[in-house]
Amino acid sequence: MTPAIRLHVPRAVLLSLLTGGLLAAGGCAALGLRQPASAPHPLPTVDRSATTPKATARPDGSTLSDEQAEAALLTETDLGEPWTLTDGAATWRDGLLKASTEAGECQQLLDALYSDELLGAPARVAVGLDDGDTDAQLRYQIGARRPADVDAVLSWLRTLPVQCARFTATTELGLVEDVQVVDAPLPEVGDARQGLHITFASTTPDGQNYLLSMDVAAVRVGEDAFALTNGGLGDVPNDATQAAVQIGALRLADIRKQGRAQV
Repeated sequence: MTPAIRLHVPRAVLLSLLTGGLLAAGGCAALGLRQPASAPHPLPTVDRSATTPKATARPDGSTLSDEQAEAALLTETDLGEPWTLTDGAATWRDGLLKASTEAGECQQLLDALYSDELLGAPARVAVGLDDGDTDAQLRYQIGARRPADVDAVLSWLRTLPVQCARFTATTELGLVEDVQVVDAPLPEVGDARQGLHITFASTTPDGQNYLLSMDVAAVRVGEDAFALTNGGLGDVPNDATQAAVQIGALRLADIRKQGRAQV
């Protein structure tokens, strides 16, 4: 297979394709670690849990109350400008992520990305943030699954840079996408983690090349876990991915510690 076409297309052209209805049907090497300019230097670290939290009545094993889960979400303040609360799903989600493939379990990956269920089930709480400068969208969610189930998802994600390193997918509008999946490093936080970098490259009927890039991360912190996707046309701001993982793990660990102190 020839290498994917990765030509830079002016954002105005890409947005006109999306908002004009051509791609919007509805509503790469591993990345290096970088610290965002808006985040503290150095970024704080999170120690592994030294004790096992007491059992709770929640079927997913979480030690967090609903209020604590909400408090553990990222905010626009955490990432700083130009990130703001999202107005809705990104324009490219239906047009580019809703696709099918005959490449075995790679369809499971596409379905998880489109449904925003990276941890294998609907999120307990979630938030979306938009970067107005790059049109990227970061979606952050705290899961509602048992630790063993989360670990199974993490194990599956670790296989994808091999099982789905490169495959072809077709969108509902008939665009053929060259999809590539590579491992992506994450900060050493939480108890278990996995990162991926995924690209979707294709050419529209009028000859315009596009590239959708997406960072994916899933992290377990004790009995709880979070996942995020950071995607956009062209390159995505990887510093936001790194900061979101670091800050998200730290906040979740702090909230869990507060919960144990209140028991």
